[in-house]
Amino acid sequence: MTILEKITTYKQKEVSAKKEAFPVSLLEQSKWFEKETYSLATALRNTHTGIIAEHKRRSPSKPSINNNVQVQDVARGYEMAGVNGMSVLTDTNFFGGSLDDLVLARKATTFPLLRKEFIIDPYQIYEAKAYGADAILLIAACLTEIQLKEFSALAKSLQLDVLLEVHNEDELRKSLHETVDMLGVNNRNLKTFETSLEISKQLAPLIPNEFVKVSESGISTVEAISELQQYGYQGFLIGENFMKTENPGEAAKQFIKKLFNE
Repeated sequence: MTILEKITTYKQKEVSAKKEAFPVSLLEQSKWFEKETYSLATALRNTHTGIIAEHKRRSPSKPSINNNVQVQDVARGYEMAGVNGMSVLTDTNFFGGSLDDLVLARKATTFPLLRKEFIIDPYQIYEAKAYGADAILLIAACLTEIQLKEFSALAKSLQLDVLLEVHNEDELRKSLHETVDMLGVNNRNLKTFETSLEISKQLAPLIPNEFVKVSESGISTVEAISELQQYGYQGFLIGENFMKTENPGEAAKQFIKKLFNE
């Protein structure tokens, strides 16, 4: 069983319990359900940097990335640095995050927030809206083509942008739905966890221009972003590179400053 299979198996049990304890009818009473969302796709189209900075405490491959910073401080730091959006990991069991992190980031900022989660049930999309997200991540490797279509349509009905993540050509071809805003290419091999920007380069020509192209994982230099921009990428999800520092917001600020001087 791959790590992705382990996570999705766990998620099915977790979501089943949540649905029983806190049904959608209660989620819909959240004040965030009435809030107008900030479009991450629009922000990426109208920028030179295109950086989506992440808040991540740990991962299956790295037991500790950063447990010493408060998510609201990271969020404010990222917004002041000029990133275009923030990815908030809400998985607890494998990544040490929570939906509370999303709420704290939302209260502290006014830029687009992406709920980064392993979504396997429509319930989690309602959850994202109820806890202040502006966009959701759908992972093609976890879902059927029918689910991708239905889940992305539900997200759009809730005014949430959709970032659909693929790892190869087969996943990409089942992901080209009109209710998808951004197509993300994950440069990480899910079997070996190694990263290579070649995956983004190979898939770039196959992504129609109506989708915002986003490259994810393994991006740690401004040179990498400059290179990927040549392939039409407008978004760059950067996770550990900022979070592994003492001050993620300052690290993002210096990175963007260097990017503008390129």
